[in-house]
Amino acid sequence: MADIQAGRLSGPELAENFADVHRPLSGAEALAEANRCYFCYDAPCINACPTGIDIPGFIRAIATGNVGGAAMTILQENIFGGSCARVCPTEILCQGACVRNDPPLAIGLLQRHATDHLEPGAPHPFSRAPDTGRKVAVVGAGPAGLSCAHGLARQGHEVVVFEARDKPGGLNEFGIAAYKLPDNFAQHEVGFILAIGGVELRHGQQVKLGQLRRDFDAVFIGVGQGGVRGLDLPGMDLAGVHNAVDYIAALRQTDLAGLPVGAKVVVIGGGNTAIDIAVQSKRLGAEDVTIAYRRGPKQMGATRHEQDFAQINGVRIKHWLQPVRLESEGGEVRAAVFASAQTAVETIIPCDMVFKAVGQTYAPVADDGLELADGRIAIDRDGRTSLSDVWAGGDCVAGEDLTVQAAQDGKLAARAIDAYLQENRGS
Repeated sequence: MADIQAGRLSGPELAENFADVHRPLSGAEALAEANRCYFCYDAPCINACPTGIDIPGFIRAIATGNVGGAAMTILQENIFGGSCARVCPTEILCQGACVRNDPPLAIGLLQRHATDHLEPGAPHPFSRAPDTGRKVAVVGAGPAGLSCAHGLARQGHEVVVFEARDKPGGLNEFGIAAYKLPDNFAQHEVGFILAIGGVELRHGQQVKLGQLRRDFDAVFIGVGQGGVRGLDLPGMDLAGVHNAVDYIAALRQTDLAGLPVGAKVVVIGGGNTAIDIAVQSKRLGAEDVTIAYRRGPKQMGATRHEQDFAQINGVRIKHWLQPVRLESEGGEVRAAVFASAQTAVETIIPCDMVFKAVGQTYAPVADDGLELADGRIAIDRDGRTSLSDVWAGGDCVAGEDLTVQAAQDGKLAARAIDAYLQENRGS
């Protein structure tokens, strides 16, 4: 019988394993780090940030003791600045572009320091414009949808956000590794964003685009990628075989001590989801965790930093392994069999739990009729779809599947929708 158990580790061990993976900077550390900045003119770090934050500007504010001003500089461009400071691959974005490479400036940690130190209990830093009387529907309460909703609310429009799940937050709530956004951070951030007012959340509703277009002046779609790519292998229906995204979502919403995990885990895939499920399996108490990827390390979707992080956490990564079949005993998975992409020799990895992490797909909104590009919603530079009153952004459109990019998509779409509503004021 497969050795899948709940409660492999004690409560204190789990609490330690799933605590904040990055220690925040103290005030003195933040000041010292900020003073390392060269405050470049035409700074490359700004160009490397998908949301275009004035990075030298907010760092200078920290250096002069104006932490609240630093936070506002960040949030003006990226209302999800708090979570992006924690989950962005800064090593290949802003920090990767830093001209100071001895080491580069800790931009992510400085951004976190600023956004974490907004004055508690102070009035909301953003205010709404006078009510315009226009209504916009937003489908999906993830970073793209809520960024768009916040931008529209600031302009005085009324926004209704439709979310299929019982909580807002999208991947920040259901898809990011728990040690990256611990302590219910995603919900605290959503609360901050919605505190501007003018945004109504409706949960558990399946929507039809045609009806939304009739009921609202404009629509934004930010549904992410709700489908999971299939893996047509013998044995995929065995007990102990799971979709990684579903397990991560369950992990984020349940008592860790009661979550079952195998003793020997195999993860099939090479993206950030594969890394997240592998590391979390190890931190739940799995004795042996192996990521098997069909190509080499340079082709992995996961960043080099994430790959290194997995290995530091005791995860083994094996490359050039094409999955062939899963073997069973008593209806439960007992081994994953791979063919070497280089030698064609079979590799057998014993396991009692397998996670499929081979990517997700866009699941169309009912009756949407939208044109697609490479399996996702086709949009123009402003986020407008093939329908004149419908915009889209985030993971459901082509581009980088990053929280920061989703936030930017929502921000730009909100500006375009506001312009559209002003142009069509009398309609």
